[in-house]
Amino acid sequence: MSPRPTHGGIDIRACADWIERLQRRDGTIPWVETGVWDPWNHGESAMGLAVAGRGEAVHKALDALEDRQEADGGWTGELGAGIPMDESGERIAPPAIPVTARDTNFTGYAAVTVLKCALALDEPRLITRHADMVERALDWVAARQTAHGDIVWRDPDPDQPLEDVDSLRAGNASLFKSFECGLRLMDLLDRQRPDWARARDGIAKALIERPARFDRRIDRSGYAMDWYYPVLTGVLTGEAARARLAEGWARFVVADLGARCVTGEPWVTVAETAELALACLSAGMREQARTLISELAPLSAKDGGFWMGWQYDLGVAWPKERPSWTAGAVILAAEALDGEAPGADLLVRHARPDAWTRHGSEIRAR
Repeated sequence: MSPRPTHGGIDIRACADWIERLQRRDGTIPWVETGVWDPWNHGESAMGLAVAGRGEAVHKALDALEDRQEADGGWTGELGAGIPMDESGERIAPPAIPVTARDTNFTGYAAVTVLKCALALDEPRLITRHADMVERALDWVAARQTAHGDIVWRDPDPDQPLEDVDSLRAGNASLFKSFECGLRLMDLLDRQRPDWARARDGIAKALIERPARFDRRIDRSGYAMDWYYPVLTGVLTGEAARARLAEGWARFVVADLGARCVTGEPWVTVAETAELALACLSAGMREQARTLISELAPLSAKDGGFWMGWQYDLGVAWPKERPSWTAGAVILAAEALDGEAPGADLLVRHARPDAWTRHGSEIRAR
C-alpha cells in the first residue's frame, strides 16, 4: 500500500501516480509527456516511486537505466534546456537532432538511485542486480577527474584535453554524494574501492580549497543549486553548512513562496524548493525545511504532479509542464522530513569526506 499523504499537504500517492503515468513501456521516465530523457532525472523519478512503494515501476525503471548504459559505463542524456519554450511557457517542438551530452553528474547519480530504491523498497536484491552498472558508471566518472580534484561536467570531445572542459560546482557536489552511495553499496557487497574514496575526497578538497576550479567558463553563482548543493550533499556540514545557507537565503528564498531557481528572476521552482528543504534537514534546520515543504502545496496539480514553478510577478504557473523529476524531488523531501521510513535519511545524513580513506570502511560523520 502506498504511504499516506505526509507533511505540508504533500500527497505522495498522487505524485507517484503522475510519475507512473509518464513512465514509458520500456521503463524509461521522461521529463514530460512530450519527451526529454536523461539518467539523472530518470533516477530522481525512480527514487520517488520507490518511496511510494511502487515496486514494479521501480524494477522497470532500473532495468531500463541499465539497458541504456553504454559500453564504457556512461549514458547519453538529452538536455532539457536545449528545447526552447514560447512566451507562454509551452515547449516548442524538440529539434530533429536533440541536444545531448555524456554528463558525469547524470552518470554518477545511478549510485544514489540504486541505493535509495533498495532501501526504500527493502529489496537488497536490487543492489546485487545493479551493482555492476554502478561500478561501470562510477569508474567512468572517476576517469574524468582532473589532477586538481574536480570532475569535468561532460565527456571531452575527441582529441579535446580534459582541462578544456569546465567543472560545475553543483555537479561536483552531487558526485560527492554519488561516490558516497557507491561506496556504501560496495560495503554491502564486501568490495573495496579505495580509488573511489580518493576521488570523493578529492572532490571535497577541490570544492572547499580550490573554488576557482569551478564554473570557469560561465559564472553560475546566480543559480540556487550552486548555493545549496554543497550543503545538500554533505560537502559542508554543521556550522559551515548553516553559514552557507544563511549567506544566500535572502538572495534565493522568497517568503511564503519558496526558492528561486536563479537570482534576479521572479520565478520560484518546486524542485529547488524541495532540494533546499533537504539541504536544511542536512544542516539541522528542521523548521526551515518544514516551512519550505509546506509552501509547495499550492503548486500541486489537480490531476497529479507539481507544476515546475511559479512566476510570481504574473501570478501564473510557468512553464506549463509537470516534470516527473519535480514530483520525485517533492516525494524525497517529504519523506526525509517525516523520517520514519527505511532509508529516509539517506539524502540528509552524510559520511565524512575522508570516510573510507583510512581503514577501508566507512567512518560516519555523525
